[in-house]
Amino acid sequence: MSSIWRGVIPAITTPFLEDMTVDHVFLARHCQWLVENGCTGVVALGSLGEGATLTFEEKRAVLETCVAAIGDHATVISGVSALSTDEAVRIAKMSKEAGCHGLMVLPPYVYVGDWREMKAHVAAVLEATDLPSMLYNNPIAYKVDFLPHQVAELMDEYPATMVAIKESSADVRRIAALRALVGERLEILCGVDDLIVEAVYAGATGWIAGLVNAFPRESVDLFNHALAGEKAKAAAIYQWFLPLLRMDVVPKFVQLIKLVQELVGMGNRRVRAPRLAIEGVELAQAEATFEKAAFEKATLAEAMKIKG
Repeated sequence: MSSIWRGVIPAITTPFLEDMTVDHVFLARHCQWLVENGCTGVVALGSLGEGATLTFEEKRAVLETCVAAIGDHATVISGVSALSTDEAVRIAKMSKEAGCHGLMVLPPYVYVGDWREMKAHVAAVLEATDLPSMLYNNPIAYKVDFLPHQVAELMDEYPATMVAIKESSADVRRIAALRALVGERLEILCGVDDLIVEAVYAGATGWIAGLVNAFPRESVDLFNHALAGEKAKAAAIYQWFLPLLRMDVVPKFVQLIKLVQELVGMGNRRVRAPRLAIEGVELAQAEATFEKAAFEKATLAEAMKIKG
């Protein structure tokens, strides 16, 4: 199996300048900072990256910036999502031209089809390039559920390109079900921030993460402790981090994660319409959650320092 699917891989946010154009200078610096802190690559143009609000040329430019920033020493994976299959295929081909190392393949926006239709859509993307691909299964958000036997069917028909899955059903039992059908042929990555420890214990070997955009080192430490079976160390981080990780699984996850980036000094809260930055009670609650987590994190660090 390809090692590009292992470790902590941020689903990166797309930064915007005051005029709401993409901030490519910060984007490059952010990618480099994530990798410097132990992340093994990035996924661009996903839901967290507000891919649906970016034009085709903006998507190309984002990918080219990511590849130029880290492409020689870390993985750049392109999110492939579109209203139509033709557009998804076009994005896949452009992603390869831009120098990406892999694809994250989503079901089509808006239309929720049956298995025959969804399989045809995914197959068209898999056939468009020779890049290794990760299927994104998120029935909660996209209302399309790729069941384990369907994933196995795709793997059997496209063994060279269908090699990984971002499993975001929030059902940790899916990991065992997938392993039972396809063994170690499939890389299984958790796509739900507040389920990562449980997913690793169940057998996931990668994490497509959200809050990592603000806390890369802490995310990598959490993942590595869980993977190594260092349960006490993982639990200590999970305890203060979990309230923040839960921000990844609510409708305004983009606004919340970008806010946390701003609070740690690595980004800003700007989002493209129809999203609007949170305010009022929502903002106060989010800031209180951040402040509590930051205090508990600092307390833990001090205790570890005293312990030696």
